[in-house]
Amino acid sequence: MSLRHALLGLLTEHPASGYDLLKSFDTSLANVWPATQSQIYTELTKLADSGMISVTAEGPRGRKEYTLTEAGLAELRHWLTETKPQRNTRSELLLRVFFLGVLTPEQARGYLTELIEMSAQEYEGLRRLDESIDWSDDNLSAYGRITLEYGLRFNAMRREWAEWAVGQIR
Repeated sequence: MSLRHALLGLLTEHPASGYDLLKSFDTSLANVWPATQSQIYTELTKLADSGMISVTAEGPRGRKEYTLTEAGLAELRHWLTETKPQRNTRSELLLRVFFLGVLTPEQARGYLTELIEMSAQEYEGLRRLDESIDWSDDNLSAYGRITLEYGLRFNAMRREWAEWAVGQIR
């Protein structure tokens, strides 16, 4: 996935400013694709220059509202249907687990205990986010909720796995 496609996807429901899109990232995509303000604004400029989005309104302090163009929608649909997702095969977290044998058992259990705590915190943060969102019937809400559920289940699974792994260390 790219930031480009995330922005195109967010603009499918309605026009938005860079600030609006940043807030959408913070409340909906941070779990799957975090982005900084500078990354978002840089990509918006590139998308506008390529004709995938257009500036449809300008306001005070240089605020611009962006709208998805037909070319942008076609690119998003192409990405969704014609390209295969890249399989993320690297995990620093699991690479560390693989080499925990060089530590004392107490240190290894400590690492896994931190992982349990991290997973619990991330789960709780997503649960609070879920409760704070006024879910609607639009596509971004429907599929955003499905994505959030993945994050909840993933963190619950990772916590459960780390609890099991602690018990495997002798």
